[in-house]
Formats: sequence, structure tokens, C-alpha cells
Amino acid sequence: MNEKIKYWIGLSDYDYETAEAMLKSKRYLYVGFMCHQTIEKALKAYFAKVKEGNPPYTHNLTFIARKRNAGNC
Repeated sequence: MNEKIKYWIGLSDYDYETAEAMLKSKRYLYVGFMCHQTIEKALKAYFAKVKEGNPPYTHNLTFIARKRNAGNC
């Protein structure tokens, strides 16, 4: 696995663990935020794998998913 993919997966895993910790402490607003971050970084890892490039600089999940599917993927 290349370093960019490892980087994004590592961040995604960390954010997921943070979401679980926030859930245990009943900080629900932050659970939602961290889940968004988890999905964003997982999409960026997938983008890096499929496109073999840098993912777009955005937090918009729909945009990343559409960008990932654009072209010859």
C-alpha cells in the first residue's frame, strides 16, 4: 500500500476511534462530526488508490465521491 493511502487510512481510523470515545461520553454532536471526518478520509484514501493522485482539498463528501468516479475509474 502506498504512503498516501496509509496516511489517509491512518487518519480515518483515528477519527473513528475518536467518534467511539465521544459516543461513550455521550457527546453526540462530536460523534456526528467525527463520523463525517472518518468517511471523508476513507474516501480520500480510495481516491488516492483509484486516481493515483492527491484527493481534492474539500470536506464535501458528495464532491469527493463524484470526483472519484469522474473519468476512467
